[in-house]
Amino acid sequence: MKYKVSQIVKLTQTPKSTILYYIREGLLPEAKKLKSNVHRYSDIHVEILEYIRYMKQEMGSSNEELKTMLKNKNSSLSSSFSMIAPMMQTLENIPKNAKHYTKEEFLNEYNIEREFLEELLKDDILMPLGSDDFTQKEASLIKLVKNFQEMGVEHNILSEYVAHAKALAELEYKMQKNLCAIRDDDNFQTLWKIMFETLFGAKEYIHKRSTHKVLYKALKEEISKK
Repeated sequence: MKYKVSQIVKLTQTPKSTILYYIREGLLPEAKKLKSNVHRYSDIHVEILEYIRYMKQEMGSSNEELKTMLKNKNSSLSSSFSMIAPMMQTLENIPKNAKHYTKEEFLNEYNIEREFLEELLKDDILMPLGSDDFTQKEASLIKLVKNFQEMGVEHNILSEYVAHAKALAELEYKMQKNLCAIRDDDNFQTLWKIMFETLFGAKEYIHKRSTHKVLYKALKEEISKK
């Protein structure tokens, strides 16, 4: 289907100036020129504009990231890291202003025993993004483990989290491969929505509601015994 620029603006809720900017930046293909100042847009433009809006709003993707991803959108996910860069950044979950430490700096800053740190790294309770890249997130987990120890309680729950997280991650990767196997230009946006909303929406919802359900049942049983 062909659209005038006014129709594209209304359909995608994207200002004309933004559309022209995306074209200049290489995010959108040029519209078909019929004559001077008369252009026609297609369903491809609609799809890409909706995809850009989704990625910017939900993933905080930059123009450069989007440009690279759109250039490689027909590559398989497993062979193109550039396509999942925004997703990986979300999984990293590190604030942009977070302070980063080398391992030595981290040990000194938080007064952590080296042997204790190495044990947590070996058990994957700590998983810094690099062998020499630590942040407050790692420090918070170390403090949690020490709190367990101070109370004389084993931190087995964290080891169980690690085991289940690894198994779940394998299933998530399998899902991504299955989505890639059926991807084409027509379903590109929908498949990416499925993947992102599964990883960052459904998983959290199911996990938290499952915990709520178990604790609610336990609380009801405890109250009924009194």
